[in-house]
Amino acid sequence: SLHHLTLGMYRAGDAFENAEWVAKLDRVADRLDLDAAARSSAEDLFLSGVPEEERSKRAALAAAVYAGSLVAGDQRSQTAVAEAADVSRQAVQGRWKDLLADAGLEPPSW
Repeated sequence: SLHHLTLGMYRAGDAFENAEWVAKLDRVADRLDLDAAARSSAEDLFLSGVPEEERSKRAALAAAVYAGSLVAGDQRSQTAVAEAADVSRQAVQGRWKDLLADAGLEPPSW
């Protein structure tokens, strides 16, 4: 099952360089009451594909939280994730499948 997957496809320095964004991801996860597996998946997905542009990072964070919740089986709606991360639902919708694909994961087929 996917929820035992640890992606770990980022450099240790990426976590350090993006510590502020990881803290924001944790706050979003708190608002959504995500379990530890979903948080871990979300963080791995975010750090594996952090955009260069600062303005794109919040949408990438939201997409990672949504995709991480799917992977871990602790799913939240795109709307709930978008509200918790203060982005539009379209920002989540437009990014999460690519985020999974870039990590080598298949999106659910429902």
